[in-house]
Amino acid sequence: MTVAPVAVYAVATAYPRYCLRQEDVLAKATEVFGHRAELMQRMAKSYGNAGVKQRNSCVPLEWYAQPHGWPERMELFERNAVQLLTEAGADAIAKAGIDAKDIAVTVTVSSTGIVTPSLDSLLQGPLGLAPTVQRLPVFGLGCAGGVIGLSRAAAMARALPGRWVLFMCTELCGLTFRHGDDSKSNIIGTTIFGDGAAAVLLRADHTTAGAIATIAAWGEHTWPDTRDIMGWRIEDNGLGVVFSRSIPILVRERMRQVTDDFLATQGMTHADITGLIVHPGGEKVLEAMEACYGLPEGGLTDAREVLAAHGNMSAVTVLAVLERTFARGAKGRHLMTALGPGFSVGMCVLDLI
Repeated sequence: MTVAPVAVYAVATAYPRYCLRQEDVLAKATEVFGHRAELMQRMAKSYGNAGVKQRNSCVPLEWYAQPHGWPERMELFERNAVQLLTEAGADAIAKAGIDAKDIAVTVTVSSTGIVTPSLDSLLQGPLGLAPTVQRLPVFGLGCAGGVIGLSRAAAMARALPGRWVLFMCTELCGLTFRHGDDSKSNIIGTTIFGDGAAAVLLRADHTTAGAIATIAAWGEHTWPDTRDIMGWRIEDNGLGVVFSRSIPILVRERMRQVTDDFLATQGMTHADITGLIVHPGGEKVLEAMEACYGLPEGGLTDAREVLAAHGNMSAVTVLAVLERTFARGAKGRHLMTALGPGFSVGMCVLDLI
């Protein structure tokens, strides 16, 4: 008996109501870090070079000018994450035209807040899910969570052919900003971080009528001894971001071989790929991606447009790029990738119908 293909039926995104323009963020950062005038003079150019024009935030710009602790951050995270995931999830369900009670499994990814009971349990009522839905909450994947989480959802769909699987992801990166942290990583976070949510509806079935894509393969790779490249530090007043300057170098020098090896395990080569759907970590990472795949500068158009409009929303970002790729009517085989803590890359091959 042949294995049923895993198909994608809907992708949806949701964003919080506050829209922060990059020039306003720079002005506020200059005010917050005014006691480090020389540092901000050196860092100011990073706002213009980040590739971000604006981004959405679950809190107003003034929030970032005050200190905040864990209780407040987590209350804001829970309230806004549930609201955004409900919006994105309901939109995906409506686009697919199914009954929410028919969803058998949810896979929910987030790395910017902690909630117990987990977010997926809090979404059952608002989304109208059945109390018997199987839930898989995933924490700690960071920016790679959009692709790795989608892969986990695809594996669940394959294990339960004919049943609907709802993959949801939210990251509220802005809530991790820590007033009083003068580190370059904290400041760089203000140049790119945004908030958002996404949802993808999947099913494995021999009948793929109504599907917008099928998932041909998925995989991941973690480079040894690279834990210090990206992640969170657990601090007294929140999560402290860890960024290494070596990320673009690693992408240029080591990314292509890993994706080529992954494709080879599936009997494919890069020549079989029509397009790339990538997580735009920032301008330098996009430039490195374009270089390692032999693309012209600015060639990753969908990723650049999402970065400019919404910033780096960690795991959500690549799903927003996927949505934009569908919206412009792209067809054919695409390689979807996202880098994250570990240091790892998640990879997925999708055939856009």
